[in-house]
Amino acid sequence: MSHNGDTIEFVFTSLTTNFYLGISLAHWLVVVSAILSLSGAFAYIRDMLRAKSKPNLVTWGLWGFAPLIATGAALSAEADLWATVRIFMSGFGPILIFVSAFFIAGSYWKLSMSDYACGFLSLVALGVWLLADSPVLAILFAAIADLLASLPTIIKAWKHPETETFYTYFIGLFTASIVIPAIPVWNIENAAFQIYLLMVNTALCFIVLRGYVLKRRKI
Repeated sequence: MSHNGDTIEFVFTSLTTNFYLGISLAHWLVVVSAILSLSGAFAYIRDMLRAKSKPNLVTWGLWGFAPLIATGAALSAEADLWATVRIFMSGFGPILIFVSAFFIAGSYWKLSMSDYACGFLSLVALGVWLLADSPVLAILFAAIADLLASLPTIIKAWKHPETETFYTYFIGLFTASIVIPAIPVWNIENAAFQIYLLMVNTALCFIVLRGYVLKRRKI
């Protein structure tokens, strides 16, 4: 256990004490993550224009809405700028997809009652997250809110994988992975939500890829 702790500390120290063009390697990970996240959003919008991908507006709206609230909270609390940028960018891509759906004819998925129910419960969890005094409780309800927002797309991707863009979720998984070494302390507050993001993006990658494989077998 001590050896693992020493390794994590060594990696984090290396990322924060080595600079390139005046920016630490840890902050370069944030920049790379932001650029790749945008490429994932643009790939999804491209497939919407091709009438291929059809976003579930409950999922993408909440995926964009929650980080923007968190960004506002971080700015008001004068939090670390780079951490705030990372939060903002995690919501900016989904917001682009959400807004684009209203301008691209027939590009979004028809919502069901279960979609609305997930959206409502996600908003309730977001409310608890905003009001929670405990950081651990806040992280827990942030993850619950995000999971509830993700469920409509997870279900849709399982039934209709051809309406999703694999690259977007692969990039989500990759960007969630590359910031792991920059986590300063491995505790619930710092690592739990990032681990959750790894899990949900892995699930979406697997589900969409499964659909592609099944489709090829039918050809």
